[in-house]
Amino acid sequence: MDLTERAALSSTREVFCCLTDCYQCLLRGSRPDISGAEVAKLLFSGVCGRVSGGDTEDSAEAAWQLTGFSLSLLRKICCRLSVQSLDGDGRGSWVDILGLLFEHMDLMPQLVHHFHAEDPVISHLAAKTASVCVFYLLSKSGTVCPVWQKTCQQTFSSSPPGPELDACLWSLTEVLKKLLKHSHQVLLGELVTTFDWSLTALCSKFLPEQRTEVTFSSWWGTTFCLLLDLLEVLSTSGLICDSGVCLRSQRIPGIHSAALLMTVSCSSEYFVKKRTLLFLKRFLLQKLGDDWSLEGVLSTVGERRDFSADRSVLAQSILKAVADNWLLSVQVEHAVFFGGVLHSQATEGLKPDGMMLRAVSLVLLKSIELHFQTAAPGVDSTTEVNSYLHHLWTFLKRCNASQIEVTHSCSWISLLFGEQDDDLMEATSGFLSIFLSYRRCSGLDDYSVLEAACASGCNPHCHFVLLLQSLSFDHSILLDFLISSETCFLEYFVRYLKYLRGDWQGFTVASGHRKGPLADSHGSEFGEGLQPKGSVSPLEGSSLDVGLRLVEYDNSDESSEESPDGHKESKSPRAPMTDSSSKMKTKHTSSMIQSEQGCPTEAAPLEQETCDTLEKTVSCLSELREVVTRLHTKKLFPYNPSSLLKLLAQVETYQKSSLSL
Repeated sequence: MDLTERAALSSTREVFCCLTDCYQCLLRGSRPDISGAEVAKLLFSGVCGRVSGGDTEDSAEAAWQLTGFSLSLLRKICCRLSVQSLDGDGRGSWVDILGLLFEHMDLMPQLVHHFHAEDPVISHLAAKTASVCVFYLLSKSGTVCPVWQKTCQQTFSSSPPGPELDACLWSLTEVLKKLLKHSHQVLLGELVTTFDWSLTALCSKFLPEQRTEVTFSSWWGTTFCLLLDLLEVLSTSGLICDSGVCLRSQRIPGIHSAALLMTVSCSSEYFVKKRTLLFLKRFLLQKLGDDWSLEGVLSTVGERRDFSADRSVLAQSILKAVADNWLLSVQVEHAVFFGGVLHSQATEGLKPDGMMLRAVSLVLLKSIELHFQTAAPGVDSTTEVNSYLHHLWTFLKRCNASQIEVTHSCSWISLLFGEQDDDLMEATSGFLSIFLSYRRCSGLDDYSVLEAACASGCNPHCHFVLLLQSLSFDHSILLDFLISSETCFLEYFVRYLKYLRGDWQGFTVASGHRKGPLADSHGSEFGEGLQPKGSVSPLEGSSLDVGLRLVEYDNSDESSEESPDGHKESKSPRAPMTDSSSKMKTKHTSSMIQSEQGCPTEAAPLEQETCDTLEKTVSCLSELREVVTRLHTKKLFPYNPSSLLKLLAQVETYQKSSLSL
C-alpha cells in the first residue's frame, strides 16, 4: 500500500470517527462538538462514498462502511426530529444540519442514486434513509421531494424487477405507513393521488390477465412480495382518506382479483403463493394493517362503499375459481419450519403447512359468507354453498391436513385452526354466519337444517362444544377471550348465545344428550339415545374424542384459581393467551398413552359421556357468568357485559327447564 492509499484510509477513518462522535451526541440529545456545516459536509461525503484517493480493496471496503454508517446516521437524525425526541439547542443544531444537506447541498439525488446500487445492503439502506427523509420533509413543508417522486414514478413505469424497483417500492410503502400511523390524512391522500397513475400501470404489468414466461424472472418473486406490501398499504389508505372516491390504485385487490388468484396457481415460488393468499385473507377479513400498530387508527373508520364492493368482487372471483377446481392447483408444501423447507423424497408423516391451509380455508369461508350477504332476497344458494364446502373438505383431505381419519366434518375446524386463536375465532364466526344464512334461505325444519349442517361441517353447536372441549371446559380461558381485543370472540359468542336460546334442543343433540334424529357426515342417523346405527356420536368422530387435546390447559400455570367467596380474582387482566404468531402445544390424553403402551382401556358408556359433555358445557358457562358478574360489580371488567350476562343466565334456565321435563 503506497502513501496515497494510506492517506486515503487514514482520511476515511478520521471521517468515520468524527461521525461516530456526532452519533453519540445525537443519542445524548446534545449539539455536535463540531460545527453544523462541518457535520453536513462529512455526512454528504460519507453518503456519496467519496474517499480522497485510493482504489484498493481496503479503501473500497472502508468507503462501503462509511457509506452505510452515514446513511444510518442520517436516518437516525430524521427519525429523532420527526418524533420530537430532541429539545432545546440540540434540536435546533440538528435541524440546521438537515437544512444544509437538503437545501444547499442537494443530498436527495445522492440518496436515490443508491437505489440501483449493485450492493443490496447499500440499496436497502438508501431506501430506508430516503423514506425517513421524505417523511420528515413532507411533515415539515407539506410538499413531496420532487427528486424522490420523479425517480419512483419513472421506475414504476419502466423498470423491470430488480434492486431499483425494490428500493422504490419499499421506500414508498414506508412513507405511506408513516403517514398512516401519524394520521396525516390530507398528506396521505395527496401522495397516493400523485402516484396513482404510475402504480396502476405497475400493477397491470405485474398482474396481467395472462401469464407469460417473461413475467417470472429470477428477481420477480422478491419484487412481487414488496408490491403486495404496498397494495396492503394502499388498500388501507382507501379506508382512511376522506377523498370521497377511492383511487384505482387503492382498489387493486378487486380490480385484479382474478390475476391474484392466478398468481397462487401459477407462481413457481412457494413463498409468493403464500404471501398472496395471506394478503387476500387479511383483505377479506378486514385486517389490513394489523402488523403496523394501526388498531387505534382503523377502529374509528367505517367500511367504505368502494371497499365493500371490492371485497364482494374478490369473493365472487374466489367462488368462481373454486367452482372451476382452482383448489386443485393450490400447492401446499410439507415440513415448513423456521429453517425453511425440508426437501425429502419421503413425505409420509410430515405435516402440511398449517398457515397455508388456514389461509385457503378462511379465504373461502369469508367468500361464502359475503356471497350470502350480497345475494338477492329469495335466492336459494344452499346447493352452491354445499358444493364450495365439499371442495374445501376435499382439498384438506388431499393435503393430509389431519393426521387422523376425520369422520365428522364439523371437527375440521378444531383440527385446522386449533393452533391459532384469531384464525379459530374468525373461522367459527364465519361458519356461524354461513349456517344462519343457510337456515334462513333453505326452508328446512330445524332437524333437517342441523342434519345438513353436520354433513357440510358447519353445525354451530358442534363447533361450540368442540371449542370448549379443546379448552378443557376452562371458563378462565373464555374470560381471556372476552377481554382480549386480538380475536372476534365476543362478537361470535354473543351471536351464538342468541341463536342458542332459540335452538336448545339442537344444542343438546350436538352434545349427544338428547334423543332425536341427526346425521353425521356420512348420513348415519341417530336413533335411541343418540347412538348411530353402526357409527359414533356426533363428537366421537372428532379429533378431540380420539385423544388429541389441542392445548394443554388442564395443568396450565397461567390460569388463576378463584375461591368461592371471590377473595382472589383472576390476576390483573392478563394478556391474550397467544399472539397472532404463537403456536399452541399439543398432547395426547391418557387413553392414547395407555393404548400405545398396550394397556387396556375401558370406554365409559356413551350415555354417561354425552351427559358429562352437556353438564360440563353448562357448568363452564355458569362459572363464566359468575366471574364476569363479580368483576363487573367491582368495576374491573373492561366494558359493560349486561347483555352477555343475560344470555349466559338463559343457558342455565334452559338446562333446568329441560331437566324438569
